[in-house]
Amino acid sequence: MADPKGFMTHPRELPVRSPVDVRIRDWLEVYEDFPEASLNKQAARCMDCGIPVCHNGCPLGNLIPEWNDLVRRGTWREAIESLHATNNFPEFTGRLCPAPCESACVLGINSDPVAIKRVEVEIIDRAFAEGWVTPRPPAVKTGKRVAVVGSGPAGLAAAQQLTRAGHDVVVYERADRIGGLLRYGIPEFKMQKEHLDRRVGQMRAEGTEFRTSVNVGVDMTGDELREAYDAVVLAGGATVWRDLSVPGRDLRGVHQAMEYLPLSNRVQEGDLAAAPISAEGKHVVVIGGGDTGADCIGTAVRQGARSITQLEILPRPPEARPDGQPWPTYPMLFKMESAHEELGDLGGERAYAVNTQEFLGDENGRVTALRLVDVEGPATGFKPIPGTEREIPAELVTLAMGFLGPKREGLLDQLGVELDQRGNVVRDGAYATSVDGVFAAGDMGRGQSLIVWAIAEGRSAAAGVDEWLMGRTALPIAIPPTARPLV
Repeated sequence: MADPKGFMTHPRELPVRSPVDVRIRDWLEVYEDFPEASLNKQAARCMDCGIPVCHNGCPLGNLIPEWNDLVRRGTWREAIESLHATNNFPEFTGRLCPAPCESACVLGINSDPVAIKRVEVEIIDRAFAEGWVTPRPPAVKTGKRVAVVGSGPAGLAAAQQLTRAGHDVVVYERADRIGGLLRYGIPEFKMQKEHLDRRVGQMRAEGTEFRTSVNVGVDMTGDELREAYDAVVLAGGATVWRDLSVPGRDLRGVHQAMEYLPLSNRVQEGDLAAAPISAEGKHVVVIGGGDTGADCIGTAVRQGARSITQLEILPRPPEARPDGQPWPTYPMLFKMESAHEELGDLGGERAYAVNTQEFLGDENGRVTALRLVDVEGPATGFKPIPGTEREIPAELVTLAMGFLGPKREGLLDQLGVELDQRGNVVRDGAYATSVDGVFAAGDMGRGQSLIVWAIAEGRSAAAGVDEWLMGRTALPIAIPPTARPLV
């Protein structure tokens, strides 16, 4: 165990963010270095609780108390082995996961939980810096060929597991680079793409083959895919975005977040000199209060927006865990992300319990303003409150309201896989679809969810594929799709 009094003597501490006026001048990750002595204290706060509910809070079942203690004792190489035993990509989750493990931390019942996510990312960054993360090619090849469609976290996790099991794995990606939303949805200031590139490099060295700019279902049919491979893993994500059907939606300047965000990433990749859709000098409105909305805010700030307003139809969440969301469930709380700090510095606003009624435009068909109204809800169905109608300037609007599920046209229709009432791909306990030899993992089957769920499902689907191909499997199985943890 860690220091038996650590949770009593050391307060929770996280690395500081760079000053707002400094960090908005570049696209680097916003956190400053965290001293090793401070990290050791944070790891020592793990309290040997007896029943580590954090294991259940994490869909991957990460061995959190084990690697907390290893970090406290300075045995970093053992720590990364423990971390990699359950998580293929801790450099992704340590930066992007909202940490349901921390919500389930026993210490969090009446105190600040252990800084699990920070310990995790420091372990993997140390491991890469020391050269401990090396390719692990299989000792024996099976001769079986597996196609993975989609290179987001679910597809990458499935591909790495299957490659290490000895199968010949080909990952198909419709974009020109590997990574899915990790590449073109997550801004650089949240995760610099060098972390993605070095992991893809490891996978290539292990034997995984990547084919980009291939839209399976268009450039290659479902029948051709099944003909060429012994098994198929569908990991294309939930790509159908939620739209906003109000008057003026067709005005120029109103864009989906996933039309806006990838362009700034392409600028950072060197593909573009400047983003074709830019917030520079404009009044920006971001509709949607989640992580994607925050990504739009941080991007608009760095592009030089004149003003930014974020709108959310739900009421403002509480800052402390409400009675209806008791420990160890994952509570919906008010969050102050780095982008929100930057928004406040700009004099921007986060407006809650408001609904958009109409986009207003000029004679040239460009959006100029947005008409909104306060609403009661959600119990009343977001009923407008009379007399609260007002207009705010809007020269660029981004819709960040989530995703509705996978695209059916093309590959899914061609394969004929069964879909549930929500339009997601139906899977059994082994992640197998209704079509023999076709499996599904991540948001394509689960619906829009967390990165940690995507990796867990990718690992589990790989085990299902391996057992289907070989009659047995030694790959670890995470949580089956029918199971639900406490968070």
